[in-house]
Amino acid sequence: MDTVSKRERFAKKKRVVVKIGSAALHYEATGRLNLGKVERLVRELCDIRNRGMDVCLVSSGAIAVGRNAIGLEERPSSISTKQACAAVGQARLMMTYQKMFSEYHQTAGQILMTKGTMQDNVARKNAQNTFEELFRMGIIPVVNENDTVSTYEMQFGDNDTLSALVASLVGADLLVLLSDIDGLFTDDPHKDPNAKLIEVADALDERLAAMAKGTTGSDVGTGGMETKLTAAKIATLSGADMIIANGEDVGVLHRIFEGRFVGTLFMERYDEDFYIADFIEKTIN
Repeated sequence: MDTVSKRERFAKKKRVVVKIGSAALHYEATGRLNLGKVERLVRELCDIRNRGMDVCLVSSGAIAVGRNAIGLEERPSSISTKQACAAVGQARLMMTYQKMFSEYHQTAGQILMTKGTMQDNVARKNAQNTFEELFRMGIIPVVNENDTVSTYEMQFGDNDTLSALVASLVGADLLVLLSDIDGLFTDDPHKDPNAKLIEVADALDERLAAMAKGTTGSDVGTGGMETKLTAAKIATLSGADMIIANGEDVGVLHRIFEGRFVGTLFMERYDEDFYIADFIEKTIN
C-alpha cells in the first residue's frame, strides 16, 4: 500500500485506541518514568484529538511506578506484592497523565478494567456507556487493567489483548500497538539479518502465526508477538485496522495519519458474528 493510499485510509478514522507498554515508558537502567517520552506521547494524542478524532490510551506502567515509589529494588514476583505496587503506582501514573494532558488543554479520565468486565453483560454495557459519555464530553480515557484486584495481567500480554478488547468495546476503527519492534517480521530480526518486515497483513493465517512464534523481541516476558496477533484478531474481526509500530519514537503516531509510517498494518475484516465474551472464555483462561 503506497503513502497516498495509507493517508487516505487513515484520514477517515474517527476513533483511535493507542496502547503503550510499561517498558516503553520507563528508563531501562533505573526503572523510573521517562517523563520526556510521556510528555511527547501526550502531545501526540492531544494532536490526534485536535484532528477531531476520539482518542483512548491503554497504558501499562502502574506496577513499575509503584515499585519505585515504594523503594523495591527488584521487580516483585508475588501477585500480592505486584497488586500493592499497582495500588500506589496507578494513582501516581494517572496524576502524571492528567497533569500533562491539562497542559495541552485536554482532560483525561481513568478506567480500570478486568477480565470480568468484558465477560459480564451488565458490566460490559456499563463500561461501554462510560466510554461513550467520556468521548461525548471530549475526555480522553486512560485505561489499564485493574491490577489491584485482577490476577489475569499476564494473560493480557502487557495489555496487548486488553487494548484490542477496548477497541472492540468502543467501536474503534483503528488500534495502534506501540511496541519495541517495527512490526511483524518473517523471522526474529534480532537473530536473522535477512528477516523482512511484513507491511500489510490482510489475513491472519497459520503462516503469520508461525512467524509470530519466532519473533519475540524483548516482549518475550509478556507474550511477544503471539499476544499481538491475538489482539489483531480481536480488533480486525471487530471492524478496526490494527498497526504494530515501534514506540521508541512516539512521533510515529502523527506519521501514521500522514501515511508514511514504518510498521505492520492488519486490515479490518469485520465479522458480525464475532462476540467478545465468547472469545475471552475460549482464549483467556
